[in-house]
Amino acid sequence: MAKLKITQIRSTIDRIESQKRTIKALGLGKLHRTVVHNDTPQIRGMVRAVLHLVTVEEID
Repeated sequence: MAKLKITQIRSTIDRIESQKRTIKALGLGKLHRTVVHNDTPQIRGMVRAVLHLVTVEEID
């Protein structure tokens, strides 16, 4: 199964509460923190909601 490498590149200060909760749910919260998740529709939807705050790479 493919995996997604997600890195937070922008702060959640002055963002709406749902975006802050999504960042926390992804396991992020500090700048330049990176997590790896399985590539599922649920994770893709969460990433789409905060795409302006993160970078995403597909890894095998």
